[in-house]
Amino acid sequence: MEIDKDLAARQEARLLCRQAEAAQKILGSFPQEKLDAIVENITKKFSAAAEELAWMAVEETGFGNAADKVIKNRFASEKVAKAIRGMKTVGLLREIPEKKLWEIGVPMGVIAAIVPSTNPTSTVCYKAMIAIKSGNTLVFSPHPKAISCTLRAARIVAAAAEEAGAPPGTVGCLSLASMAGCQELMASDHVRLILATGGPAMVKAAYSSGKPAIGVGAGNGPAYIHHSADVKQALACIARSKTFDYGTVCASEQSIIVEKCLEETVRQEGAKQGFYFMSTEEAGRLAKLLFRPTGALNPEIVGKNAAFLAEKAGFSVPSGTKVLVAREQEAGPTRPYSMEKLCPVLAFFVMDSEDAILEKAIEVLTHEGAGHTFAIHAQDRAVVEKFALQIPVSRFLVNTPAALGGIGASTSLFPALTLGCGAVGGSASSNNISPLDLINIRRVAWDMEEKPCTPCADEDLVAILTEKLLERLQKK
Repeated sequence: MEIDKDLAARQEARLLCRQAEAAQKILGSFPQEKLDAIVENITKKFSAAAEELAWMAVEETGFGNAADKVIKNRFASEKVAKAIRGMKTVGLLREIPEKKLWEIGVPMGVIAAIVPSTNPTSTVCYKAMIAIKSGNTLVFSPHPKAISCTLRAARIVAAAAEEAGAPPGTVGCLSLASMAGCQELMASDHVRLILATGGPAMVKAAYSSGKPAIGVGAGNGPAYIHHSADVKQALACIARSKTFDYGTVCASEQSIIVEKCLEETVRQEGAKQGFYFMSTEEAGRLAKLLFRPTGALNPEIVGKNAAFLAEKAGFSVPSGTKVLVAREQEAGPTRPYSMEKLCPVLAFFVMDSEDAILEKAIEVLTHEGAGHTFAIHAQDRAVVEKFALQIPVSRFLVNTPAALGGIGASTSLFPALTLGCGAVGGSASSNNISPLDLINIRRVAWDMEEKPCTPCADEDLVAILTEKLLERLQKK
């Protein structure tokens, strides 16, 4: 007898949610020290499995490369662990004597965690660590294209958590890749928050579920190379970022914008560093591969290297080519190079002035990527300030590879694989999501009046009521 996959997925989601809620009642009572010990064991076990999980992810999804996925896995375990050590998330967080105020950290409960195919293992570790650090349990929903590696990552995390004292059910993961199962998970009465990382449709579904949700929109960050920049260093940063895991990090640059006076310098230096500036014909061929007729990104080009993409489009590139670049001047739904491309492909905008560049960057982000990330390469503080005050993003990065800077690997931003886009990007938060985004604050407040409250005398109360009654009668 054939099994109804959707029905089985829904039933699995219900079971895992019940188990997670039962576990959270126990985990939520743990002191900070015990939660921290659980997180440390997850870090240790997941880091040890970083290479195994990286290879599994590449083999299953076909996205990116194993070497960079190892770095992602260790970033999600070791870098995140370092950032949250000493962070207070539960119990008495702060006491403000002069205001007679306490702040107490309270876990949210069960978290539904949606995992993308581009970061299918590192996201599991990162979300589990920030959730458990703050006393929450969670149930993962893998992407259908990455079910095996995500499930393996979740089981490693679950075993590590339980070994360190977490109750069974603290970390759960759907084993059946089904939209029905994911919808059941998000709609569960046991779930208190949805933490969604994925495509626009998945994020929209999370926000449409009726539950509190933290989702992230598309990245489509431009990179402005100002005339005060070290052009060689700027292009090295962009190349490093855009080739990291073959462009699958949503914070990575999607376009380069320069003034006309800098165009030739960028072209010449770019060619030395492996940037291939496509002809109009070549760019047209590749454009047909980037997106499906529906407007969705073609999964066949996601996380593939430049040589593969060129061959797929029917043209050849020199040995050592790292990034394919297409000249572009407009942004919109009919301009594929003006949109997010999760592979080493960039648009190249050349404008007549700094003000025109500012307008173009805003135009690009308004079309797609508002609230996400912008990169600038400049030594002139004034231009950094000018753009920072106007560009509609949550991460404004200066002189750093955007993929690494955006997630907090090369900057002081919190190390995260879920990057909030703020209200302008349709997100509930503009933060790099941390454990502090996964708690509620209970405030204990004492009376601050100088004079103590005294009960009204009966005759005073009667007089007040009589006066109010007369006022109402007069109005009638």
